[in-house]
Amino acid sequence: MLQVNADRLLADLADLSRIGATPDGGVNRPALSDADLDTRAWLQQRAEAAGLRWDQDGAGNLFVRLQGADPKAKTVLAGSHLDSVPTGGRFDGPLGVLA
Repeated sequence: MLQVNADRLLADLADLSRIGATPDGGVNRPALSDADLDTRAWLQQRAEAAGLRWDQDGAGNLFVRLQGADPKAKTVLAGSHLDSVPTGGRFDGPLGVLA
């Protein structure tokens, strides 16, 4: 059975919280800002390091894929966002992406 590696998840969330960090402990990564683009690059690097495929559509959405054993099997899709509202918290968005 698959299990979440809690230590890795928390470390990744801590890494992401530094991108666009605000002095009060929040995160500011508006869509398509430099901080948002840095976060997308971080995710792409992590995906590649894990042996996953990634793609980006014309609107800038990133898709990371773990190919199953049966290429004809139906796809399960889950997602979230890496950008934030101006005073967002460190878990808003990235928790859903990484989980």
